[in-house]
Amino acid sequence: MIDLYTAATPNGHKASIALEELQLPYNVQALSFDKQEQKAAAFLKINPNGRIPAIVDRDNDDFAVFESGAILLYLAEKTGQLLPSDAKGRSRVIQWLMFQMGGVGPMQGQANVFFRYFPEKLQGPIDRYQRETRRLYEVLDTRLSEAQYLADDYSIADIATYPWVRIHDWAGVSVDGLPHLQRWMAELAERPAVQRGLLVPPREEDGEKIVKAAQSMLIK
Repeated sequence: MIDLYTAATPNGHKASIALEELQLPYNVQALSFDKQEQKAAAFLKINPNGRIPAIVDRDNDDFAVFESGAILLYLAEKTGQLLPSDAKGRSRVIQWLMFQMGGVGPMQGQANVFFRYFPEKLQGPIDRYQRETRRLYEVLDTRLSEAQYLADDYSIADIATYPWVRIHDWAGVSVDGLPHLQRWMAELAERPAVQRGLLVPPREEDGEKIVKAAQSMLIK
């Protein structure tokens, strides 16, 4: 059994979608940002960085894993799914996973902050982060013109990237003119496991409040 510590954010949804795709049993521990539960001493023992998501594998001596990309790798390796075993295939998945972790998440997260929540409207940072996010989307579109999924077969690379790209509107970034990215988004949106994972944990009525709280955590 996996204990999933999470919230309704793109990074949280990476973990819940993976758990659903892998059909692993898990318990949801939803953390309240308003109550600063991610900073509680008990949670810091699981994730010293005080961020979500994190998991505890009760079937593996209560082994704790934090950082969303590390969680995806751990779950894929645990099950032997969503990550090829051959060196080239594995590397290809990890490359696109790192592309999301080091590029799409940080750039789009900053675009969200400056576009929606920063107390001053600073057009320079808004333009910078929106342009860079759009550039990264164009990289994705080019890749998806060559393959159905980011690393050829459906993998944790797709699971990592989709929860961010699906909320492109929050960052004020258009996906117009990116037909391959749009096709990929539509395909993933139809996957039952993705649909279930996006409901974990149940969203509050005020979706904007959740996204704002997520950005306050400086998530990747």
